[in-house]
Amino acid sequence: MALFKKRTAGKPGEWYYCLEHKKVEEGPECPAKNRFGPYATREEAAHAMETARERNLEWETDPRWHDAPGPDEDRDRG
Repeated sequence: MALFKKRTAGKPGEWYYCLEHKKVEEGPECPAKNRFGPYATREEAAHAMETARERNLEWETDPRWHDAPGPDEDRDRG
């Protein structure tokens, strides 16, 4: 067990979205594993989950990531 726990100091003007508490925070209040950010504005942080969904969809539908059929796709075609 650690004797000293280093706490990340928050910076004014940096916004984060806490995945555990489902809220926007100015400066990192929660551990990095539980947050998205930093964002430049509170508004950007408030839309962090929407941004993540959009980026995931772009990645999942990007033809560069699906250039070869996987084992499940071969079965479905035959």
